[in-house]
Amino acid sequence: MEEGIVETPEELLAKQHRKEKKDLQAKIQSMKNAVPKNDKKRRKQLTEEIAKLETDLSQKHEEELRQLKATTDTKVEEAINGVETMKVEDGNQEEVKQPRITKAQKRRDKKAAQEKDRESRIAEAEVENLQGVRHQEGLKLAQKLSQQQLQIKEISSDGHCMYRAIEDQLAQRAKPVLTMSVKELRCRTAEYMRNHADDFLPFLTNPNTGDMYTTDEFEKYCSDVEHTAAWGGQLELQALTQVLHLPIEVIQADSPTIKIGEEYDSKAITLVYMRHAYGLGEHYNSVERIKDPANAEDS
Repeated sequence: MEEGIVETPEELLAKQHRKEKKDLQAKIQSMKNAVPKNDKKRRKQLTEEIAKLETDLSQKHEEELRQLKATTDTKVEEAINGVETMKVEDGNQEEVKQPRITKAQKRRDKKAAQEKDRESRIAEAEVENLQGVRHQEGLKLAQKLSQQQLQIKEISSDGHCMYRAIEDQLAQRAKPVLTMSVKELRCRTAEYMRNHADDFLPFLTNPNTGDMYTTDEFEKYCSDVEHTAAWGGQLELQALTQVLHLPIEVIQADSPTIKIGEEYDSKAITLVYMRHAYGLGEHYNSVERIKDPANAEDS
């Protein structure tokens, strides 16, 4: 913090919350390190304990933010009520002339009010995030993944997220023969769909008429898969299992894991499907093994 700058209560509370979250992650990692990896019963209990710790901390932060907002609102109300019209001592109802406020002071007051409003909106947004579906989805996914010693690996949201997540999964296998770029994955997907149109056409309908795609509409669909940032979905994943000769599993927060290409007896590509990750909605992420802090320090 720069000398002479005083932090607001909102900033102090946000800093405290960040520290508590960091301390909790350190505690969780310590708990994980204390349980043998082959002790499945204790690992399951540990997962439940971790989920409860994270939920308890979220509820604590939510309550503290709510109390701070209530305190701030009360102080503002008291300040407004305290600015009453001043009366002269002899009982006359004439208002006492207030000192003239300079333009510089008005600018400072306006800036202070804007900053206070900004901090209040940040606090409200944090409460909303803690209560919101995005936060709850993240907790559920973290619990599911931790049972497999996995964690989410963030993938950029640019329309290519499903293909980028698969690209990342292939790269993690450290087998160059399986490494493919997003461009190649899109090209191979479109090519497979064109060559097996009968497997995909029944699932594609014109949104305006409800009729199954025509040949031209299907070609336009495949062209978008190949050349644009069109979002990928289950049809494209179905094609990709055949292209890669690998099974694909998609982990979701509130639904069973989707498994595609189970006829292939190989280690599955694992993706995470998030319905509420961003403002636009659906998003795919990759996964990675939970990092061991001891090994991370040595690397």
